[in-house]
Amino acid sequence: MTATIPVPISNPLPNAQPNPTPLPVSPTPTQSVTNSTSPEMEPPATAPNPTHSMTTRAKNQIHKPIKKMNLNTQLAKSNEVEPTSVTKALAEPHWRKAMFDECNALIRNGTWDLVPPASNQNIVGCKWIFRIKRNSDGSIDRFKARLVAKGFHQRPGVDYLDTFSPVVKPTTV
Repeated sequence: MTATIPVPISNPLPNAQPNPTPLPVSPTPTQSVTNSTSPEMEPPATAPNPTHSMTTRAKNQIHKPIKKMNLNTQLAKSNEVEPTSVTKALAEPHWRKAMFDECNALIRNGTWDLVPPASNQNIVGCKWIFRIKRNSDGSIDRFKARLVAKGFHQRPGVDYLDTFSPVVKPTTV
């Protein structure tokens, strides 16, 4: 004996009505012949719980809603551009002041000592980095200039023996 099950066929046309077509199905030994639909074809009422013993949010019926926030921001339009060279920076008075402040801070903190170069050592150059620091509303807070060493020119064991990183460990505090 065979049973017929209506199976909807997906239609690629959005306005067309789906056409359910009955398909002949032979019952399996575990199925009753009196059933008109197969249990595998029915959508589950709820998602089955996993069989593991761990207590999860899904097992406790806790579901977090998906919150999509609008995180778009727009900076205030400014004609200020970060200079890419020292020549361009020196043409602007606010960048000259930022460079002057950086040099004074390096001297005040005793960051380096000027010594004559040894003949067997590599001279490490430096580079100016310019950044515009902005407030949360996009307005300009300050112009920042940093003088950084080109450490990638150094050779370990020849130009330096030790490295130093001023990081405070929580055990020393």
